[in-house]
Amino acid sequence: MSLPKPSNSPCPVGRASRILGDRWVILILREAFLGATRFEEFLPNTGINRAALTSRLAALVEQGVLRRVPPDARRAEYHLTDAGRELAPVMGAMREWGDKWLFDQSGETR
Repeated sequence: MSLPKPSNSPCPVGRASRILGDRWVILILREAFLGATRFEEFLPNTGINRAALTSRLAALVEQGVLRRVPPDARRAEYHLTDAGRELAPVMGAMREWGDKWLFDQSGETR
């Protein structure tokens, strides 16, 4: 994934969607909020392949959503930045919406 080009849109939703509008990015963020920090920890619950994960993590670091610690280490950790942590309500709203509208009373997918 190439890094998203900066948006010239005056709309904040349009600008945010340039960064967050990727299925893999949302799943990576979910895992980060659940405590994943190492590359290998993001793989099992996302279904993402290694190359896609590498590019998405780099993009999230470049956009300031995650930070790589230490920045140049081969086996670094990825931590949410202040900007990334502020996505918690967004992720929570997505979870609530999914619970309400994507599952029936028995918990089965609609």
